[in-house]
Amino acid sequence: MKPSSPTAAVGTALHLVKTPNFVKFAAVALLSLSVALLFYHHPSFPSAAFSAFTFATTSIASNSSSPSSAILKVKKLPPPPPSVAQRTGIVDENGAMTEDFDVGEFDPSLMEELRDLKGGAEETEKRNEPEIVKYGKFKPCDESKIDYIPCLDSFERHCPDSTLVCIIPMPNGYQKSLPWPRSRDELWLHNVPDTRLVQDQGSQYSMSVKDDKISFQDGGSDQYLNLVSQMVPEIDFGHQTRIALDIGSGIGSFAASLFKYNVVTLSIGTKDVHKNQIQFALERGLPAMVAGFGARRLPYASQAFDLIRCSGSGIDLTVDNGVLLLEVNRLLRAGRYFVWGGPQVDSNHERSLEDQWKEMEDLAARICWQLVKKEGNVGIWCKPLNNSCYLGREIGAQPPLCSSSEDPDNVWYVNMTACITPLPKDGNGGNVSVWPARLHSPPDRLQSIKMDAMISRKELMKAESRYWNEIIGSYVRAFHWKEQNFRNVLDMRAGFGGFAAALNDLELTSWVMNVVPVNGFNTLPVIYDRGLLGVMHDWYAHFPPLVFIHIQVRN
Repeated sequence: MKPSSPTAAVGTALHLVKTPNFVKFAAVALLSLSVALLFYHHPSFPSAAFSAFTFATTSIASNSSSPSSAILKVKKLPPPPPSVAQRTGIVDENGAMTEDFDVGEFDPSLMEELRDLKGGAEETEKRNEPEIVKYGKFKPCDESKIDYIPCLDSFERHCPDSTLVCIIPMPNGYQKSLPWPRSRDELWLHNVPDTRLVQDQGSQYSMSVKDDKISFQDGGSDQYLNLVSQMVPEIDFGHQTRIALDIGSGIGSFAASLFKYNVVTLSIGTKDVHKNQIQFALERGLPAMVAGFGARRLPYASQAFDLIRCSGSGIDLTVDNGVLLLEVNRLLRAGRYFVWGGPQVDSNHERSLEDQWKEMEDLAARICWQLVKKEGNVGIWCKPLNNSCYLGREIGAQPPLCSSSEDPDNVWYVNMTACITPLPKDGNGGNVSVWPARLHSPPDRLQSIKMDAMISRKELMKAESRYWNEIIGSYVRAFHWKEQNFRNVLDMRAGFGGFAAALNDLELTSWVMNVVPVNGFNTLPVIYDRGLLGVMHDWYAHFPPLVFIHIQVRN
């Protein structure tokens, strides 16, 4: 057989190329390559591409009559969907938020592996080389600064341009505070820098000096609480009423009595002629802060307190168009009670005191407070549950409602305004559970605070509580908590208050001041709704309380 000529071979190849089967094969191969490249460069390419590919190849395979029937008709694919932000928090294997997780143990070898991956082994060796660093020590301040409180005058917070760069010395003869609950009834005489209050008003506050101690007899406060409970049983100390505020009381007698009813009471007072009165309360192991009524809002959340008391403090709440009472109204929880005590409440008093009562009665009525009971030197009002009374007032009624653009929880260096803070339309703040159920029940106000998480807020709060419940035992053991009998505790970055809640679950005899930094999410409303104490603060400034036995610092 003669070998075929080159011309014949070329003709045969051209004939094969023109066949329908070759055209179909080439089309499928080209389409497959295109899809593979598309998926390689666009991993999020939608699954609709598979349906388009199937449709095209099926059309080709079903039509074998002529090469022209092998033309591909690919569907126009939609653009890839926008990326969805991942939910933050603890997630389970299905990607859903959960508070059911294990904290686990820290493995130092993991850090070594990570450091090796980053090529930092040599740098680590250099850092491990001994380096001598000398630090200068702060010197103690002059003894005249024993009672010094930075950034505070008598009634207002104000930081000067310069501040002390020294350590405030302890009073001469200072001893470790007596353990709770013994400290509630007595404290070391020399632990308080100025004892003139004992000399001047000891009988009024039921204080007396015996040997080297100051003793407190709070029998009068116990009788006072019994009277209040009988006047308004709905106050229900320890259940409906969990968090209270005592205005103008520096030594904490009211707070000491309420602790017996499982009520945490914050006492606030000013720095006056008797120096720092709240030192008495803090040394007794009672919550207290130096905070006077001035021009600015107090650093607490709106609707924070279940009960507010102002008795015998000499504070006129009706001055300046009632701006001070309106600040009390902002702090008082909807449907809860304000207790006013003093000789001005009694119906049998002199003309000037009678005028004070009439001014108070008139202002309270204009802000829709209901006078529930008046007996002897005690008057009790109840704040409304909703805005119906406010909206039903006459046009031009004074004081006016605050602007809807005004945030009642914006409290850091914000001036008070003589207006009524309206209540949330959804009733949030006034609808908390009773104690102790409210401690672990995510409050409704959790959904209204400003933070980046949206639908996962309840899970985040529960996860924080679970985390602290897992590790709180380590804190108790490491700090010998029970042996040291820590009482006054400060959490410098409290979050939702999970650390304080975990301490409460262990039934430790401690109270916690939960600090919410100004540069973070404002979780103060949640902390108070849980039945815990809290305060807003900027850690670039000085903190007003003086004595905390244990400070919890977290990043």
